[in-house]
Amino acid sequence: MRHDGSTPRSETDPVKIRHRELERIAHAALQVGSVLTQSGAPVRVAHEGARLIAVGLGAGVLGMRSGYASFEITVGTGTNTITRMMQVGPHGVNHRFDFAVRDLAVRASKGGMTPDQIEAEVDRLRAETPRHRPWVVAIATGAACAAFGRLLGADWAAFLPVLAAGSIGQAIRHLLLARRINVFVITTIVGFVAATLGGLGARFAGSGAVELAMMASILLLVPGVPSTNAQTDIMDGYPTMGSARAVWVVMIMVFAVTGVWLAEIALGLHR
Repeated sequence: MRHDGSTPRSETDPVKIRHRELERIAHAALQVGSVLTQSGAPVRVAHEGARLIAVGLGAGVLGMRSGYASFEITVGTGTNTITRMMQVGPHGVNHRFDFAVRDLAVRASKGGMTPDQIEAEVDRLRAETPRHRPWVVAIATGAACAAFGRLLGADWAAFLPVLAAGSIGQAIRHLLLARRINVFVITTIVGFVAATLGGLGARFAGSGAVELAMMASILLLVPGVPSTNAQTDIMDGYPTMGSARAVWVVMIMVFAVTGVWLAEIALGLHR
């Protein structure tokens, strides 16, 4: 004991990392976990990424919780623990960014990085991970819709109209998402425009599958990755997140069908 009555930290002090350091570790782990969630990763992958970051920075993970709009983690060392939460932004699909962040988590787990370096690397990856040009995505999306239309039984006369309608629908979705319009409103608008254009184009081209062409034109709205993640999360033991994703998928499909219904009314096909 010191002369002033205080006890100096010794080598047997169970508190190896203080709260300020744990806060930085928790924040870095949360950032990785949240961006993985936003990029379309299952909960299991997001949790593992956050855990690798914490372990690489010298802390243990005592618990994690994933919500649709938040990510929470408890880290600690010895008798010292801390719990922090971070907001999760809009969910999307970005596999390049997703896998780049996964690689970062693996590298960080081996040690030698600080929380600031990890966060700076996440920001760099977000800014520099390449993306396809919007027009390339639009054309590829339209081609996929047209191909699926053929697989579903649409004739060749409907192929180009569906390709054009799907491409225009994807371009509109890209523009509206950039303006941060509600995703369900966007789904209805894109569903209406794409289905109307696909139906009109197929009718003018002499197709015998106008209604099928309309359905094929909105296949870009089908949330395939969220649907798969919803099932995966539930089977992996994360029913809360899986259920939230499943509800989101159902709502997207409801608004997509609403767009098609409005298009059928506009084309006089509604019965």
